[in-house]
Amino acid sequence: MSPLEALTRYYARMADRGEAEMPGWTRAKISFCLTLSPEGEPCGVMDLRVPRGKKLEPRMLAVPDGGNRTVNIKPNFLWDKTAYALGRTGDEKPPIRQHEAFRLDHVTKLTGTNDEGLLALLRFLEAWDPARYDALDHAAEMLDANVVFRLDGEQGFLHERPAARALVTGAAATDVPAGFCLVTGEEAPITRLHPKFKIGNKDAQSSGALIVSFDKPAFQSYGQEQGANAPTSESAAFRYGAALSRMLDRGSANCLPRPVGDTTLVFWADAADAEEEPAAQAAEELMAAFFEAHASTTDPAKLAEDAPATKRLSDALAKLAAGRPVQELDPRLDPGTRFFVLGLAPNAGRLSVRIWEEGRFEGFARRLAEHNADLRILPEPFLWGAAGPSVQRLLSRISTRRKKPAKQDEAGHESESKDILPQLAGEVLRAILAGTPYPRTLLAAALMRLRAGADPDTGWHAAAIRAVLAREHRLLKKEDVPVALDRDYNNAAYQLGRLFAMIEIAQRMALGKLNAPVRDRYFGAASATPATVFPLLIRGMQNHLAKLRKEGKGGWVEREMDEIIGVLSPDWPRSLPLTEQGRFAVGYYHQRKARVGEKTIAEQADAETLPEGDDTHD
Repeated sequence: MSPLEALTRYYARMADRGEAEMPGWTRAKISFCLTLSPEGEPCGVMDLRVPRGKKLEPRMLAVPDGGNRTVNIKPNFLWDKTAYALGRTGDEKPPIRQHEAFRLDHVTKLTGTNDEGLLALLRFLEAWDPARYDALDHAAEMLDANVVFRLDGEQGFLHERPAARALVTGAAATDVPAGFCLVTGEEAPITRLHPKFKIGNKDAQSSGALIVSFDKPAFQSYGQEQGANAPTSESAAFRYGAALSRMLDRGSANCLPRPVGDTTLVFWADAADAEEEPAAQAAEELMAAFFEAHASTTDPAKLAEDAPATKRLSDALAKLAAGRPVQELDPRLDPGTRFFVLGLAPNAGRLSVRIWEEGRFEGFARRLAEHNADLRILPEPFLWGAAGPSVQRLLSRISTRRKKPAKQDEAGHESESKDILPQLAGEVLRAILAGTPYPRTLLAAALMRLRAGADPDTGWHAAAIRAVLAREHRLLKKEDVPVALDRDYNNAAYQLGRLFAMIEIAQRMALGKLNAPVRDRYFGAASATPATVFPLLIRGMQNHLAKLRKEGKGGWVEREMDEIIGVLSPDWPRSLPLTEQGRFAVGYYHQRKARVGEKTIAEQADAETLPEGDDTHD
């Protein structure tokens, strides 16, 4: 099933719930309402904006659809910007032509009406002088904002009156020639222009972008123009446009509030009738919780507040990973529910479909559980959360583009998407949803960040690396990698990573804090060409151990090193491929988090380190 066909079917479910507009209607950002007397005199201005944080933002209202407006003058019906509706704009040049077009359009459509409210608007437009604009309430704030109208003494807007709805319904009729619709398979009037969509991405066009468009001759075939190249009925175009637009609205339960990289993720379940509606809703809730709700903030207080919910999610995913049926997570769930995931990314004036996955919800749920299991590493990374990190945060932590800590919004969520490499985000999301191996670029990105000086103690990079290797073991039957420290794991790269961690610890204890410790200078070379680098490191380590012996401390360091070298083969590899470099990093993390009594090795080393370091030593 194509994305457009699935969205067209979903529209019926949204319409039944009252969440989608009828044909001829759309949703727009409305900021103010001008109140009119029956004689057409302005009586006041109502501020419709709603507070969001420290700002006031327009309210989303269902209004008559005016279609796509480009550079041409094209008024909307019963609502518009102040340039059209009131003849004033923030520019110095008066919008005379826009306001006159708005007036003439309404005179044409409203002449002959008997509705009191519509007659009031008609009288207002016949008598209104834009020079009176400055006397209106909120005049300065209202400039260039969308306004609607209402009759004094009534709560509803003019466009909501039955007479107005009848005019909109009549205007929706079309005499466009019929053709074969590729979405529905029926003969129906073919749309010339497809709907635009606004996604939460700073790189996307603010006015909206199209999924389907043919605006240049190179995109056209067989002499067809615009929408005729991919014939879609006006009805199907409206339905898929209305469904996707509502799911992309801010606060929608079917869309992640923040893009993953540059990909905006939309998901929904298919319910054939009212009996299947609870199962579909439960499926959507679980998907939203997995991708967004857990560990998407760095605020410890908010993590603690979200702990019960994330713990429930973690338990649910663990049950799925153990093979339990999905009904144990929520009695409403039906494993056979049809589920869809759509990922959209900006591409010039269009939206590219980066991800399209469909299938039974049970399959999606189990693949989410597999992702959670693949990421598991002990001890758990810093600020990991009960159910692991959100995909956005995981990718941001290991992104090669991240140069400074991410900013947080008022809810404590990190604004991370701009740090994530777009192609990497799409590939990782596709691997999670389809259950395929993670891209090697995820492994390379994590290793690159470690070599560039990222803090290895957080564990984020080691978790991502282990996820790549664990999935390759499960799907491709390659060598596994331990979840927690495995002292007997017979892999040279893993044990060399442990040894490198102890060399670093020995230097730290002997010399104190250095400006350029061994990790900063040698981590990349040691993980790539160990046979060349480790002999040099071992010689330096002997000097550090001798100093520790004189000071009567650090005996446990020698014991750890002897145990590691006893497991290692005397023939150290000359070079390590990318996957083995990953095992090196996992072993390094496990060793640093190994415990000496009540403390980790790194904590114990800090406790025994001299307060002042000597930067002249290697």
